[in-house]
Amino acid sequence: MKKTENKKKNFITANFSIAGNYIKEKYPFLLLLFFGFLIIAGINLLKVSTSNSVAGFDLQDFEIGMIADRTIIAERTLPPDAIDTVTVMKGEKVIKKGFPVTEEGYAKLRKMSLSSVVIDYRAFANNVLYLFLIAVAWYLLYSFFKFGRKIKLREPLLQVILFLILYSTATFSSRFSFFANPFSICIVIPVGLCVMLITILYGELSAIIFAFISGLSIIVACGWTLPPALFVLASSLCAVSIVRKIERRLDLVFASIVLSIFDVIMMLFLIIIFNEDITNKGYIFVGIFLNGFLSGILTLGFLTPLEYMLNSASVFRLMDLSDLNNPLMQKMLITASGTYNHSLMVAQLAESGCREIGANPLIARVGAYYHDIGKVDQSEYFVENQTGTNKHDDINPTLSASIIKSHVKKGVEKARSLHLPQVIIDVISEHHGNSVIAYFYNEAKEKDPSLTPEDFSYPGNPPSSKESAVVMLADTVEAACRTLENPSVSRLEKFITQLVNAKMEHKQLDNCDLTFKDVTKIKQAFVQILVGYYHSRIEYPDQQDPDKAAEKKDEK
Repeated sequence: MKKTENKKKNFITANFSIAGNYIKEKYPFLLLLFFGFLIIAGINLLKVSTSNSVAGFDLQDFEIGMIADRTIIAERTLPPDAIDTVTVMKGEKVIKKGFPVTEEGYAKLRKMSLSSVVIDYRAFANNVLYLFLIAVAWYLLYSFFKFGRKIKLREPLLQVILFLILYSTATFSSRFSFFANPFSICIVIPVGLCVMLITILYGELSAIIFAFISGLSIIVACGWTLPPALFVLASSLCAVSIVRKIERRLDLVFASIVLSIFDVIMMLFLIIIFNEDITNKGYIFVGIFLNGFLSGILTLGFLTPLEYMLNSASVFRLMDLSDLNNPLMQKMLITASGTYNHSLMVAQLAESGCREIGANPLIARVGAYYHDIGKVDQSEYFVENQTGTNKHDDINPTLSASIIKSHVKKGVEKARSLHLPQVIIDVISEHHGNSVIAYFYNEAKEKDPSLTPEDFSYPGNPPSSKESAVVMLADTVEAACRTLENPSVSRLEKFITQLVNAKMEHKQLDNCDLTFKDVTKIKQAFVQILVGYYHSRIEYPDQQDPDKAAEKKDEK
C-alpha cells in the first residue's frame, strides 16, 4: 500500500512540476490569451446589454400567435412608464412553452428586450463559452504546429490586436441599420488588411490559422449568421494565397485588385446560395470591391512601420537587406574583400540548399551576406583577407583564438545596432555554433596540455533553424573547399560529406529540424554549385603563363 501511495504522490508531484515549468516558460503567452479573452468578453457584454434579445434569443424569433418553444421568466420587475405602459413582474412567466404568444406576452418581451436594466446573461454566456473554446483552439494550434522558427510574443500580440479590431468592427457595425443585413456587414470587416499583414510579416501558416479563427468568431459577432463567416474565411484564404509569393511592394496594388474581384465573385455566390434577393444589392458589390482594394493599399501603408516596430523578417524587408549597395556591405568590399567574396559564395550555396529542402532561401541568402560582418573591423586577422603576412605568426594561439571568436560577438552587436531582424541575428550568432577552433587549440595544446576545448570554442549556440544550419554548412564547405586540390565531382562529394559528418558528430545540427534526407539534398546542392565554380577552362592558343612570359621578357 505504501509503495502504491508513494507512486501516486510521485506521479502527482511530477505532473505538478511539469505544469509549473510549462506555465513558467509560457506565462507571457498565457497572460496575453487571458487579457485578450477578457476584452472580447467585455465587448460581448456590451453587445448583449444593448441588444434586443431575451433569454438568449433575439426578439425577432418571436411572433404574435406562434407556438412558443420555450418558457421565458422575467428576471426583474419593470414598471410602466410614459412611453410603455406595460408592466412586467419579477418571476412572471411571460410566455409558456407549447402555448401561443399573445399580444400582451409579446409586448412584455419587447419591453424586456428594450430595457437598459435587463441583460440577457444566457446570450452572454453562450457567446463567451463559444469564444473561449475558439481561444483555446487558437492557443493549441500555435503550440502544436511547427513554424520552423521561434515564436516571439510580439507575433501573437499583433494577431490579438488585429483580431480585436476585426471582431469589434463586425460587432458594432451590425448595430447600424445600413449594415444590419448579413451580406452588407461584410463591407466593413477589414479581413483582407489583417490577413495580408500577418502573411507578409509572419508567413502563410500563421495567416491561415488566423483566417480560420476569424471565420469561426465572426459567426458570434454577426449574431450567429453564417454568410459573413463564410465570406471572411474565403476572403482570408484568398488573400493568403495571393500575397504569400509576392516579392515587391508594388505587387500589393495588383494583389488588392485580384482580391477585390474574388471578393465580389464570392459575395455573388453567397447571395445565390442563401436565396437572397439580388435586386438593390449593387451597393454591396461596390463596397466589397472597395474593401478588397483598400486592404492592399492600407497594407502597403502600415507595412513599413510595422516591419521596424516588430523587427520582423518580411519578404520586403529581406529584399531590401539583400541589396549589396548598402553602406555596410560596401565597407566590407573595401576593407575585407576576401570576406565579402566568401559571403557571396556562402549565400549562393545556402540559398540553393534551402530551396532544395523547402526552407526559406531568402533568409539564408541575407543571413549569409551578414554572417561575417564582425570581421570588418579586424579583417587582417582572417585568412581570406591576408595577402602574404599572417598576423597570427606574431601572437600566441590563445590570443589568436580570442580574436577569431570575437567576430561572432561583434557581428551580433553590429546587427543589433543596425536593427536587423532577429532571424538574421540568429544566423550570425549560430553560424559557428559552439564548435572548437581546432587549429589554434591543437597549436596551444602542444605548449600547455592543461588547456580544454571549451577555452577555444565559439561563444554561440548550435543552429536552431534550418536556415541557420544550412548557412553553417555552407560557410564550412566554402572555406574548406578552397584548399582542395583537383576539385572533381567525386572529390568534392567525398570532401563535403566528411565536413558535414564532422558537424553532425560534434552535435552542431542537433537543435534544428534537418533530417538525413535534408542533409543529403543539401550536400547535392553544394556539389552542383561548387562543380560549376571550380570547373576547368580551355586554355586558348595565345594564352601564356604570366610568370613564363615575364621570364622570357627578362632574357631578352
